[in-house]
Amino acid sequence: MKNFLFELCAETVQAAQAAELGGADRIELCSQLPIGGVTPSEDLISAVIRVLSIPVHVLIRPRGGDFVYSPAEFAQMRRQIEQVKQAGAAGIAIGVLLPNGNVDERRSRDLVSVAHPLSVTFHRAFDETADLSRALESVIQTGADCLLTSGGAPDVLTGAASIARLRRQAAGRLEIMAGGGLRLANLPEVVRLTGVSYLHGSLTRRNAAPMQAASGETNGNHSANGHHAVDMQAMLVADVREAVRLLGEEVVARESAAQPTR
Repeated sequence: MKNFLFELCAETVQAAQAAELGGADRIELCSQLPIGGVTPSEDLISAVIRVLSIPVHVLIRPRGGDFVYSPAEFAQMRRQIEQVKQAGAAGIAIGVLLPNGNVDERRSRDLVSVAHPLSVTFHRAFDETADLSRALESVIQTGADCLLTSGGAPDVLTGAASIARLRRQAAGRLEIMAGGGLRLANLPEVVRLTGVSYLHGSLTRRNAAPMQAASGETNGNHSANGHHAVDMQAMLVADVREAVRLLGEEVVARESAAQPTR
């Protein structure tokens, strides 16, 4: 049985397909990554779910900016979850904070309830809380089964020690997924330092601009753009495949080292 998971953050059908071809275990689907991501359109959600066989998790975030939502925005999030469920998604990613910066347990728990039986990840809104240890306990109380975090740092490598502490504190009550600034070059070190087996990334080393071309969002020579999109999609497939390989090797090495010697 596979004991690790790699999730690719994808904005397009082409990036989602590259994730599956590269061996990713699931994707988080979103739009507008430059502002941290928002909920994608219903058309994109349906298109991605239709072509993928791996689980599709959808970001539920009505706008960029902070994670303190008005009653109207919260009602919109509830509607988005219902739409995602009807579309056939396997899970969602949410995050709601109080004006004081703490996790909004009550409203987050409500969203988890609306999403049931889908899997729920509490996303990196968590990293904006002042007390990560306290916030972790709040996230656990919401009923979410996974926490995506960079350890409160700008990236997972900088926050590795904090992620390791959170993993120990969680003690299996939910899965800790490291994400934020993940690169192929730092992936093995991140896994070793944090002790996590779940990783999340967009692998933007090569594919930030190309996937726009792949989704038809650029102008100009359509033939050239099409070839460029295919080339860049192939690069993303290779990057995902390498990320999965590196993660698997590190987890196997860790477990082998933990085996008692005779």
